[in-house]
Amino acid sequence: MPMATGSSMVTAQRHEHPSATVASRAVRYLSALFIIVTLNFLLPRLMPGDPVMNIVGEEAYYGSGEALDALRADLGLDQPLHVQYGRYMAGLVTGDWGYSYLYLRPVSESIALHLRWTLALVLPSVILAALLAALLGSIAAWRRRSRTDIVLSGAHLLIYSMPHYWLAMLALFIFSFRLGWFPLGRATSGGASALPYLLDIGWHMVLPLLIITAFKAAYDYLIVRNSVVSILGEDYVLMAQAKGLSSMAVLFRHALRNALAPLVTVTAIQFGMVLSGALLVEVVFSWPGMGTLIYDAIGARDYPLLQSAFLIIAICVLVANFIADALYPQLDPRTR
Repeated sequence: MPMATGSSMVTAQRHEHPSATVASRAVRYLSALFIIVTLNFLLPRLMPGDPVMNIVGEEAYYGSGEALDALRADLGLDQPLHVQYGRYMAGLVTGDWGYSYLYLRPVSESIALHLRWTLALVLPSVILAALLAALLGSIAAWRRRSRTDIVLSGAHLLIYSMPHYWLAMLALFIFSFRLGWFPLGRATSGGASALPYLLDIGWHMVLPLLIITAFKAAYDYLIVRNSVVSILGEDYVLMAQAKGLSSMAVLFRHALRNALAPLVTVTAIQFGMVLSGALLVEVVFSWPGMGTLIYDAIGARDYPLLQSAFLIIAICVLVANFIADALYPQLDPRTR
């Protein structure tokens, strides 16, 4: 919420009881989760195609209609939509997320296997992007309108304007196909264990990690730069300069510290976009994460796998926003 909305709103937030704040947040997040759960159920079923036809394949054109109907009934797809929705909600409450049509195993096992690979890309990229943006954005703001500021801002705007998948394909073509510096895809080459196995994973994840980090850092850089520029004119910054503090002390101890609150908020808000961009990058690099899982599940019309995968991603976004809500008052005392 912008601070320019009025002092009365800020005062009301200050005097609001902590339990009321927690309760209102809980209601807001639970309402969002309910809407997301419902959309996760409906969206896969709005796609054209029949899951049974994808499971059986070409044999469906030669098999009996009774066998297909029996398979459809076995999967519960012959029931009305509201009955399927009720079973879906009951399964979420009891922890039964269903059985994957594609991988022929419980959905929870498939998601647990692929989610760790996505988090291995997203979490380091978010941290690296925030650090790079904080450093470069502060330097550009301190030297605003200089050649350094123009070059850094132009480069980050250029990166941010490019689609994730296009830059991923360009990097794959140049550094893997042409130069041969990195593998063409996958997470490992196989046949290694212990330390060589970890080094092999690191070698495979360099390009996708750099692509995701670059996109996240490009937007974060603009937020940090503009925040620091606005803060440099504040009285306490001018007072710190008048005391004879060094430029680095003024920049990082006073200006940047107060510019971190918008960065935390933007990181939480953009976490969903970062995650969706990571999914596209995963498909380009054949990374065995949630992107590849969802891509394969869409082709197979795997309803249980799709709705559970979308739910996991939505929960990750909600958790990121909840953490930002908790951290923001610590970074910006005016909102306490």
